[in-house]
Amino acid sequence: MERDREFGEFVDARALVMRRTAYLLCGDWHRAEDLVQTALTKLYVAWPRVRRGSVDAYARKVLVRAAIDEGRRGFRSRETVVDAVPDTAVSGTAAGDLDVRRALALLPPGQRTVVVLRYWEDLSIAETARLLGRTEGTVKSQAAKGLAALRELLGRHVFEEQR
Repeated sequence: MERDREFGEFVDARALVMRRTAYLLCGDWHRAEDLVQTALTKLYVAWPRVRRGSVDAYARKVLVRAAIDEGRRGFRSRETVVDAVPDTAVSGTAAGDLDVRRALALLPPGQRTVVVLRYWEDLSIAETARLLGRTEGTVKSQAAKGLAALRELLGRHVFEEQR
């Protein structure tokens, strides 16, 4: 069936990117996988109606809305459970990555979503506002507050080194 082949090609090409975006939205790989599965299920149902030039945008919109809906349910614990505490600390580049992820996870959901969409997905202010159903002013203020919080959490040196 043509529909299944096209959808399969899309999933093969974009599932990893969607999973990474979902992780940045929620901060947990397992929840990210659940969000991607939810988004892909909804996308499959709507596949015949989705215009081929806007599949990525539609998938992103479904993913973000799934993350927002899942966050509103409140039945999930905000703690990460592990079997055993590691004996040694993580070192090297991975520790820096983890610090950014932890800092991102500490942002309020609205700020985190805007920061991920604006700076990870590289969406414009207008695209982000349209995707979230918010005004451009709200997107700008949430992005500014989110970046300010990240600067505070990570220290200014991280942002100054990138210049």
